[in-house]
Amino acid sequence: MKHFSFSLLSFLLFIYTLIGQDKKNGWINLFNGKTFNGWKKLSGSAEFSIQSGVITGTTVPNTPNTFLVTEKEYSDFVLELEVLIEDTTSNSGIQFRSHFDAAANNGKGRVYGYQYELDPSMRRWTGGVYDEGRRDWLYPLTLNPVGQNAYRHGVFNRVRIECIGTTIKTWVNDIPSAYVVDTFDRNGFIALQVHSIGKPEMAGRKIHWKNIRVKTTGLKPLPFPKDIYVVNTIPNNLSAFEKNNGWKLLFDGKTNNGWKGAYKNQFPEKGWEIKDGFLSVLSSEGKESMNGGDIVTKEKFSSFDLSFEFKLTPGANSGVKYFVTLSENNPGSAIGLEYQLLDDSLHADAKMGREGNRTLASLYDLIKANKTTRFIKQAGGWNLARVIVYPNNHVEHYLNGVKVLEYDRGSQAYRELVAISKYKVWPNFGEAKEGHILLQDHGNAVSFRSIKIRKLD
Repeated sequence: MKHFSFSLLSFLLFIYTLIGQDKKNGWINLFNGKTFNGWKKLSGSAEFSIQSGVITGTTVPNTPNTFLVTEKEYSDFVLELEVLIEDTTSNSGIQFRSHFDAAANNGKGRVYGYQYELDPSMRRWTGGVYDEGRRDWLYPLTLNPVGQNAYRHGVFNRVRIECIGTTIKTWVNDIPSAYVVDTFDRNGFIALQVHSIGKPEMAGRKIHWKNIRVKTTGLKPLPFPKDIYVVNTIPNNLSAFEKNNGWKLLFDGKTNNGWKGAYKNQFPEKGWEIKDGFLSVLSSEGKESMNGGDIVTKEKFSSFDLSFEFKLTPGANSGVKYFVTLSENNPGSAIGLEYQLLDDSLHADAKMGREGNRTLASLYDLIKANKTTRFIKQAGGWNLARVIVYPNNHVEHYLNGVKVLEYDRGSQAYRELVAISKYKVWPNFGEAKEGHILLQDHGNAVSFRSIKIRKLD
């Protein structure tokens, strides 16, 4: 009995020591292990319970997403916790800097704001950043293939969210996941989500959280690998992290510096406009290269990571080309590998070519982009495109953070595709060692911004 008392006392002293160390280091426990003090439930009717120091959320039918929300709001902070999802069909998330619109959903209310994704499915997007109830995906984890392998099913996984100023970073089991620079929200509550279910038989699925703590003072950002892609939603802006790791803007938002007309020595005198931070090609009623003509970077590139935002007008057709040599001296648009920009719903070109290889984000006339409508911002909305050309000539196209195609430039499979395309008349098409980046004048109004590039060689 004396031995038991001594052991219990030692254990309690150990726990109190850990709590004291946490407080000394600035950490605050958001969950005391016993009650929901400091928390409240919003939006749905999923169940939350507490057992052995763990919060458990349980799915129920006929309810929207349910959130267990902190009563206090947080601005700059580091949040750490552990989470376990029992099955691979339940999707969940952790809200941060989030808010509640009580009037939404016919008075039932809606939670909106940043969400740390919890995704145990084969998609493997745990650690990505979603904008709940508002903009949808900000950082799908296809942007970080290494991070996709961090989540471990059937055990508690360590979550870390770092929000300092406009910078948001996430980790899964201490592995860097997502990096977002965004200005939408600078404060808000933290919440645990139980996702709605589509089928009654999915009721009873459980998710568990424990060791939830936050730090709001003495914040020191943890480092990230330099090759992590940053989703920076501030137009025509580079964060210090991006600048330090080799990114540069190809368009400064104000001038045409670094650009010229294709087959010209100067920037076109007409047909292009710089206004409100946009670089826009003006409409000429669909007449290809008959107004200002294409524009190209003065600099040439070989292997690179290129991203840009684009906004189509209804029915618009355009493209961003790479490895443009300007050696063909052909009429119309200059020749190069093309990331197709197209309003698939209204432009006839979407049904031409072979098997959809002229649709949005495709390698024009060669390879179709495999995408879903959900990840397309329709005409009038800004889309984020990305093209990566690795030093080994492997190429990837992304649309709004999702990889939609890949190929190997110069491979036998690539050359076979060229041989049955409109480009078969050009010897060694698309295989130049280096080339210009081109924005196409296809006669329709299209705007560009946030054009940035990082050399990979």
